[in-house]
Amino acid sequence: MPRVERFDGTAEEWEASVRASAGSTHCHRWGWKTLIERAFGHECLYFGARDKDGALAGVLPLVRVKSVVFGHYLVSMPFLNYGGPLGEADAVRALVAHAAMLADQEHAKLLELRNREEAEVPLPASHRKITVVLDLPPANPDALFRGFDAKLRSQVRKPQKEGVTVRFGLDQVEPFFAVFSRHMRDLGTPTLPRRFFAALAETFPEDVWFGCGYAGGRPVAGGCGFRWGSEFEMTWASSLREFSRMAPNMLLYWSFIERAIAEGLSLFNFGRCTPGSGTHRFKRQWGSRDVPLWWYQYSRDAAAATPSPDDGAYSWGPRLWKRLPLPIASALGPRIVRYIP
Repeated sequence: MPRVERFDGTAEEWEASVRASAGSTHCHRWGWKTLIERAFGHECLYFGARDKDGALAGVLPLVRVKSVVFGHYLVSMPFLNYGGPLGEADAVRALVAHAAMLADQEHAKLLELRNREEAEVPLPASHRKITVVLDLPPANPDALFRGFDAKLRSQVRKPQKEGVTVRFGLDQVEPFFAVFSRHMRDLGTPTLPRRFFAALAETFPEDVWFGCGYAGGRPVAGGCGFRWGSEFEMTWASSLREFSRMAPNMLLYWSFIERAIAEGLSLFNFGRCTPGSGTHRFKRQWGSRDVPLWWYQYSRDAAAATPSPDDGAYSWGPRLWKRLPLPIASALGPRIVRYIP
């Protein structure tokens, strides 16, 4: 059985192990460790499993999220969709056993390992979230567009006719956050901090895409996601309700899809959602397909999931949050959401 210990190797060794492992995602990259420590102040417990010769056989990025209100969670990876153990089968089992032992020793409420793919581990898997993906044709966005039904094509063309334009670049962080923070307040959900998105642009300038839709010079829709291998995932997207008549989000998504095709990618990932939700239906209208997520869990107290604003115990929160002035919501939100992984 491989030996599990706190990873003390180089970033290059970690990255090489991630890139060589099946089921790896952008969320496994070494840069997330410093980013999460800086943006949220959480302790990152990154583990490596080494074989008898000392070679790295597997890795597990794990983050401790602990608060008086919500409790103590060990998550791989918080605020993201993926991040579970990678590597050889025996190394993965050793990493999971070590993480479960740590959860026991420290009386964590829940250990959650957010795998993209199924793994041979002795833990139950939650499928409360899925992802939705669209296969992309090589170098031919027009062929894909023509394959959409008439209603979808009309919805994409409408914002174009209304004069909406989309811009990409790292300089779109601020306008993206202006839309995103407003959208989250309107949903009744605390926003991630602006410094988090600024750190994304600084840490992963080659991988992260920021794009914003503009109407009359004002940002009205925004998206942010990551390129990994032959796939792009739209991780965060939002639009302003008062511009919903123009459907700027439709042009925003189509612009991201066009860019992914232009860069030779073969898969567009719409990101995670709850099965049967309105968000799920929005993502499926593009001719995409569902892919189950394998979020493995271990709990001493039978905790079902990490905390969420959708939990009945916190149902009062969204109703209150929607009434807050935007500056107050944007200031208080990051202090709360850092404990909701």
